[in-house]
Amino acid sequence: MKRIIMMVLRNILLVPWMWAKLCYHASHVDKYTEEEHYRMLQFITHRANKGGNVTIDAHGLENIPKENGFMFFPNHQGLYDVLSLVDVCPKPFSVVAKKEVENVPFLKQVFKCMKAYMMDRNDIRQSLQVIVNVTNEVKNGRNYLIFPEGTRSKMGNEMLEFKGGSFKAATKAKCPIVPVALIDSFKPFDTNSIAPVTVQVHFLKPLYYDDYKDMKTNDIAELVRSQIQKTIQEATNVNKTDVSI
Repeated sequence: MKRIIMMVLRNILLVPWMWAKLCYHASHVDKYTEEEHYRMLQFITHRANKGGNVTIDAHGLENIPKENGFMFFPNHQGLYDVLSLVDVCPKPFSVVAKKEVENVPFLKQVFKCMKAYMMDRNDIRQSLQVIVNVTNEVKNGRNYLIFPEGTRSKMGNEMLEFKGGSFKAATKAKCPIVPVALIDSFKPFDTNSIAPVTVQVHFLKPLYYDDYKDMKTNDIAELVRSQIQKTIQEATNVNKTDVSI
């Protein structure tokens, strides 16, 4: 909360305009293209990060598929996760998020601009319909993000198990699966610190349909998790070495 207040105060002259712009876009989603929504969200995110002493350190941008119709699968650390990707990802994407966060201020407007899907994990029929809808949209060239843990780990850079069902839309769409390793993305919004923080976003090499077509979704989940885990361990070990030096 402290960092959010700092973001607002340091952008105090722009905040009324940015909030009005965000709310207008959220209320008129069909008036703008997906690219126009996304550029607006990037501008707001850039300004918020600058004001909040948040630096995004992006790696592997070259691994993002050139053609649209792919899905990101990052580890889930906190409320800031999606915004960290928006800041650095050059291509628009949407999100599948749990229903519990659909009314969180600011995120609510962001998700509306993204035409995101809110999944009710207690409603099997609704969840299956979301998978069908996302599958069809990815086939038609939209990009999506799903958190395969299903919820925030609340353990910093440690992860929960990845759920195989999270990959059903990707396998049905036969689309590229892009693992994403997030490091320290829990610090901006899920701690009370306002100290400068660097969030690392690592876009890993995608798995294409030929790479996973003979695999079960649980096996895909474990493979993606292991790749992200390896990246986190390597990056955090490097940081510890730098500090000791």
